Amino acid sequence: MDYTSTWLKRFIQTHENLKHAIAGAGAGIASSIVVVPLDVVKTRLQNQGKVKPGALVYRGTAGTLSRIWNEEGIRGLYRGLGPTIFGYLPTWAIYFTAYDYCKAHWGRKYEGTGHEWLVHIFSAMTAGATSTSLTNPLWVIKTRFMTQNDKTPYRYNNTIHAFQTIAKEEGIRGFYKGLGPSLIGVSHVAVQFPLYEKLKAWFAQHESTSGNTGILLASSLSKMAASTATYPHEVIRTRLQNQTVQPHKYKGILHAAKIILHEEGYRGFYKGMPTNLLRTVPSSALTILTYEVIVHRLDVLKNS
Repeated sequence: MDYTSTWLKRFIQTHENLKHAIAGAGAGIASSIVVVPLDVVKTRLQNQGKVKPGALVYRGTAGTLSRIWNEEGIRGLYRGLGPTIFGYLPTWAIYFTAYDYCKAHWGRKYEGTGHEWLVHIFSAMTAGATSTSLTNPLWVIKTRFMTQNDKTPYRYNNTIHAFQTIAKEEGIRGFYKGLGPSLIGVSHVAVQFPLYEKLKAWFAQHESTSGNTGILLASSLSKMAASTATYPHEVIRTRLQNQTVQPHKYKGILHAAKIILHEEGYRGFYKGMPTNLLRTVPSSALTILTYEVIVHRLDVLKNS
């Protein structure tokens, strides 16, 4: 074993929680790079409010991809890649670290009580709220980049320029637009991860779906169920994050929900959802599989 492997082994043995941070960060990078174009499409569709007669609109996944490609080229499909990577690095590192810490801590306390499912729910919600609160500024910037075009009132050259501009023009509150619906969206992980744990255990009992196949199936199905159940908060969050011109059209979560319902009907809350499922289901499966594989590899290294 070379010096680097020996150092990494000792580091993992003495910093157990960092194992989950390393695995989470690696998983986040792998998935974010693959699905950025679909993330751009989903965000454009979410941000598209009531359309005025004669105005150009984004229509569906394929239509939006085609329009962005024709008008903005390959760079348009990868708008927001920088803040997306910068965002996923700490988000998944914080999330998986907090999730595994809470699961281990509360798991010992409630072991054998029959309430293990509550451990998964509370662990997921605590981890989700922690990572969301700490990384919200990066997601505001990511959303702005993905909706940026010649007609938007904001133009950012890069992530640093976006930080400077928002800080100067909108202050600290600008970085936390959409935090409310994002925290409501913590209910997403409260559905996804407990369901994932149950499905993973169930698939592990069957030879044909054990190992990586079971992880992929469990992560895909749990993500699909959670995304469908909690999707409206994403539309509201995107609308709030993109408001820069005063007076703001949406004055809060409930006001935004009321206006969307009045102007666009219930379908307005599900704009971009097919694209979102195309994006998030394989992304989530890749993220969780990568995480599980990295954790396994690090455990092997630690115990070797």
